Amino acid sequence: MLSYPVRIALIAALGGFLFGFETVVISGAEQTLEHLWQLSKLSQGFTVSSSIFGTILGSLFAGAQAKKYGRKKVLQVLAILFIIAALGCAFVSAWGLFICFRIIGGLAVGASSVVAPMYISEISPAALRGRLAGSFQVNIVAGIVVAYLTNYLFTHLQLVDSWRWMLGVMVVPSGLFAILLLSIPESPRWLILNNRESQALPILQRLGESNTNAAVTAIRESVKEHQESLFQRRYTKPIVYAMLLAMFNQLSGINAILYYAPRIFELAGFSKSQSFSQPIYIGVANLICTLLAMTIIDKFGRKKLLIIGSFGMIFFLSLTAWAFSGDPSGNNHLLLYLIGFIAFFAFSQGAVIWVFISEIFPNAVRSQGGSLGSSTHWIMAWIITTVFPYIVEGHQLGGFYSFVFFAIMMFLQLIFIWRAMPETKGRTLEEIQKDLGIA
Repeated sequence: MLSYPVRIALIAALGGFLFGFETVVISGAEQTLEHLWQLSKLSQGFTVSSSIFGTILGSLFAGAQAKKYGRKKVLQVLAILFIIAALGCAFVSAWGLFICFRIIGGLAVGASSVVAPMYISEISPAALRGRLAGSFQVNIVAGIVVAYLTNYLFTHLQLVDSWRWMLGVMVVPSGLFAILLLSIPESPRWLILNNRESQALPILQRLGESNTNAAVTAIRESVKEHQESLFQRRYTKPIVYAMLLAMFNQLSGINAILYYAPRIFELAGFSKSQSFSQPIYIGVANLICTLLAMTIIDKFGRKKLLIIGSFGMIFFLSLTAWAFSGDPSGNNHLLLYLIGFIAFFAFSQGAVIWVFISEIFPNAVRSQGGSLGSSTHWIMAWIITTVFPYIVEGHQLGGFYSFVFFAIMMFLQLIFIWRAMPETKGRTLEEIQKDLGIA
């Protein structure tokens, strides 16, 4: 039977499943919507990336709401937003309304990328925090796989308006998430920081804290002023680390590949059927390698995984660029190149980003820091996702230039991780704060 902290962490991590599903489900419908509303390439890019507007807003404001109202209440609101977005996208026919509901879904995605990892990191024992916080990423890639599978299924069932079924089916996991959230407690750290110690003590005991009084003291001492502002000189290091890691996450090209996977395969000469089935292999590889990373993240550490992943991504992004260089022989192995890239991404950046951002900031500003890291991630995602179809189809070698750029960005990431990024494995949140000299 699962222990209490594992059980409640996995429930909160279901927000990641909805995150992943909402992120890529549009890939199955985007070409149909392009023809339905006769969209230009830039309008099509905006349609696909419109949810990211909401995601940016959600990630910017979620930290403040989680700080004011608590982690659990915000997660419950997000479950409702996911339900509204799924039903709205499935039933509307006007392009403008569709964009509105996509933005609502984006709000939920952005906020969940801040609040769920924050909650998990605050209820997890130090020895398990990497794996439990990483369960959020496992759920993201599980959501991606299921989205690709349902897209493929509805395409082959040849239902009338199959794109509506693709987008609407998310109401099922959203409803389940809303129900399960009723059984989790509030974060004990949030309760303590809001002078509700009597409610926090029994939760700490159930989480396996042997010395609850010492834990309460450590949490209180780590926060000199609960209303502190993030943008102070002493927080420069965690701010820089979180923003750079979040930027490089998207500069790898991951969301361009996930959002436009069927289109990428069609551009490489694959049939429509193959273009919808190939992404399933990418999703499965993503899931397997994320699970592998989760089993070793607390042993190997965050930094080693990122270094290994950087080398692998540089190699396979370079091969993918070659596949679009005009040499037809490169196209034959495009699936293998993209699976290789996804495998190394999942093993490194995918597994580490939400863990690292959720633990690098001190208790006093963790909610603000989580919002900063997540909003940086999503702003970059919006830029890449909006521009990608314009570049890749606007020039004969657009695909080649795009993937060369992504490979160069991963080389720069390697230098940053090797020379600057700290290791956080095996440290309590309060110890990490002291290691960074911001205690």
